[in-house]
Amino acid sequence: MKGRALFAWNLRRLDRSGGISQERLAADSEVDRAYISELENKRGNPTVDFLDKLATVLDVPLHEFFRLPDRARKKPRALPSGRPRGKT
Repeated sequence: MKGRALFAWNLRRLDRSGGISQERLAADSEVDRAYISELENKRGNPTVDFLDKLATVLDVPLHEFFRLPDRARKKPRALPSGRPRGKT
């Protein structure tokens, strides 16, 4: 797995486990939601500084973005976009 794909896989894995939306992750990371979508879809190229910011927002060590997935693990679903239902 190439670096960008590995990062996208782990970004989805980390967010899915925390139940955070693209909108919330973007707001907390001070970027546009479209940029988070680009990262998830292997189109974005984050800087090391932004990786540090994401790690801080997600409360994970930086190396978690480059962890090799278990072979048996299914691909994580994309982050939900927009606001959670039932909340304003």
